[in-house]
Amino acid sequence: MNDALIANVRPWGGEPVDVTVRAGTIAQVEPAGAEAPGKDPTGLFPASAGSGQAPGSTVDGAGRLAFPAFSDVHVHLDSTRVGLPFRPNDVVRKSLWSFIQNDRDHWREAEASVSERASLTLGRAVAHGMTRARSYAQIDADCGLERLEGVLAAREEHRDRAQVEVVAFPQAGLLLEPGVPALIEEGLRSGVDLVGGIDPCALDADPRQHLDTVFDMAERHGARIDIHLHEPGELGLFSARQVIKRVRALDLRGRVTLAHSFFLAGITESQRADVLADMAELDIALTTVAPGDRGVLPMLEIMDAGVRLGLGQDGQRDYWSPYGSTDMLDRTWQLAFTNNLRRDEDIERAFETATLGGARVMDASASFGPARGFDVGDPADFVLVPGELPAQVVMDRPGGRTVVHGGRVVAEDGTLL
Repeated sequence: MNDALIANVRPWGGEPVDVTVRAGTIAQVEPAGAEAPGKDPTGLFPASAGSGQAPGSTVDGAGRLAFPAFSDVHVHLDSTRVGLPFRPNDVVRKSLWSFIQNDRDHWREAEASVSERASLTLGRAVAHGMTRARSYAQIDADCGLERLEGVLAAREEHRDRAQVEVVAFPQAGLLLEPGVPALIEEGLRSGVDLVGGIDPCALDADPRQHLDTVFDMAERHGARIDIHLHEPGELGLFSARQVIKRVRALDLRGRVTLAHSFFLAGITESQRADVLADMAELDIALTTVAPGDRGVLPMLEIMDAGVRLGLGQDGQRDYWSPYGSTDMLDRTWQLAFTNNLRRDEDIERAFETATLGGARVMDASASFGPARGFDVGDPADFVLVPGELPAQVVMDRPGGRTVVHGGRVVAEDGTLL
């Protein structure tokens, strides 16, 4: 049970308040100073501050802005090279398979194990303000369950700092190599939360068998579904329609996510409106990594359609790409930039996608009131950031952050506690 007083913070840049936390959730929000910490009648909150937080202590927000903690809902912790020497990326981009093969050729050469790399990357993300993540774990004929085991070990190491979901992900296809569905099944018995899929037409070239296999495994194991959909234009729209058909037939509302969904940028406005309406009706979530080369997912249009949308960092300096900083505030800037957002209110919506949006992707039942993460009953997961306005924080991406998970400080100024 984590009880605390988060004193003198400005949620979303508003007026200063004190936030009382009990049992890891918000119990009260009052104007700053309404209850002097040293005079708290319960005796739970003796005046103290800083990183040495104890149960029932006070955290001095020092007038910083407070936001719901970040949610990274599309990250590949199993492939990260964060913290290792920079490795030049020389893959020749010919197809998705060229990237898959480049990773296969080199991932065992990494200077640290999968679990060590995944744990370091996850810890750095937490230190920047992230307390929720959905990570893919590659399962295929090459690596078996080795990469999954590394991600599960990292989740265990940071279990008190972050909530981490794991996807059993057939990165190299579900049907191209023998034994992959059986390996996915084994992963589902090892603590995995979601069944993954990828490009049913473009990679496996058998959308019916691919999707039937994914949905069958999910039903039998009571798991949710997360499908990478890189397919462009009409091809991606076809695959999305096949997913929609199965969600409707099996009544899997709120249990399916489509990742990337680049096709949305390559179809007509009318087609996009129709498919987004179907996704909203069936509560199919979307995640984006704010790409710069595949067409921009129209963030505002997706949100206005009522579709749950979350943000992720994808690979982190791995064998696919040299990009990645582990800081979700960097990726929030990228989301705003690629969508050409200029008004403060629109940039705040990008911030909401990176925080509450991801929380909704992970839990379809999650709902947040007008205080956007600071209503009584909301989880006490915050990041405190110096600054004046949310849009300015996105532009400047300052340090000096305090990260609170379940009412407990888990990182201070970039350092895990």
